[in-house]
Amino acid sequence: MSVAPFSQNVIAMVWDFDKTLIQTYMQEPLFKRYQIDDKTFWTEVNALANYYSKQGIHINRDTCYLNHILTYVKEGKMKGLNNRILRECGAELKFYPGLPLFFKQIKELIENDSNYKSCDIRLEHYVVSTGFAETIQGSAIAPYVDGIFGCEFIETPAPSGFIAEYSNSKENEISQIAIALDNTSKTRYLFEINKGSNKFPETIDVNSFIEPENRRIPFRNMLYIADGPSDVPAFSILNNHQGSTFAIYPKGDSKAFKQVEQLRKDKRIETFGEADYSEGTHTWMWLTTRVKEIADGILKRHKDTLQKSSSVPPGHLSL
Repeated sequence: MSVAPFSQNVIAMVWDFDKTLIQTYMQEPLFKRYQIDDKTFWTEVNALANYYSKQGIHINRDTCYLNHILTYVKEGKMKGLNNRILRECGAELKFYPGLPLFFKQIKELIENDSNYKSCDIRLEHYVVSTGFAETIQGSAIAPYVDGIFGCEFIETPAPSGFIAEYSNSKENEISQIAIALDNTSKTRYLFEINKGSNKFPETIDVNSFIEPENRRIPFRNMLYIADGPSDVPAFSILNNHQGSTFAIYPKGDSKAFKQVEQLRKDKRIETFGEADYSEGTHTWMWLTTRVKEIADGILKRHKDTLQKSSSVPPGHLSL
């Protein structure tokens, strides 16, 4: 009889970043540092698809801003920009009320519960973003996160012949894209978390076929929290596999409220709440309640498995 590789006792909270954990876009501190007008930059980015289509070139609207960042570096408007600076910008990000404390609170809610300790039930936080991984790494949320998936840059590209001779180069400007996430490819990282390839990359490939009962974190143990329609692909994965989905909108923002309400009506999400993670708020209560429900489900399945695997003890025979 084969033994399952994982106990499936881990809960994963998977977070979008911009407009979900912070009110603005994470590039704001970067633009401020280089005195770049953010409205001009994003207007240019939005016009890139049309600009390149006239040349017969199709681009990815979600990730084309990365190349435009590199254009600004090449032209000297962001001279000297490197991964260290991107990380430093993360320290300037301001999070919604209740963060990052909520990340710690909800972990402790599960891990300090004596009922859940018997099955070693734990909670992990992941951020999956189309923004900069380095900036998230430098932010106040990083110490509470178990994994960050985002866009990354290369400072010094490998030259021809690099296999024969490795050079540990000094810090340089960013010059190439290493990883580019768009709103559809974000779903890949849900499967990495689900299968466990993020924890065991040399053993498990994200594209490998793995039976659901052999995956590290079943989708039913996973929550995805984000702010809008761009996250529909990720919402859909969890909705279709018994996972949990929750949308965030800024307090008092009627336009954002209507947007998430439409997502609920369209059954893209279960429900939504204001971007306030302080204890006692609707968002705090819904997320903590759902996490405990998932933990209770794990506990029940473990008890059921134990009961099925043990025989009924012998008793006295009645005459």
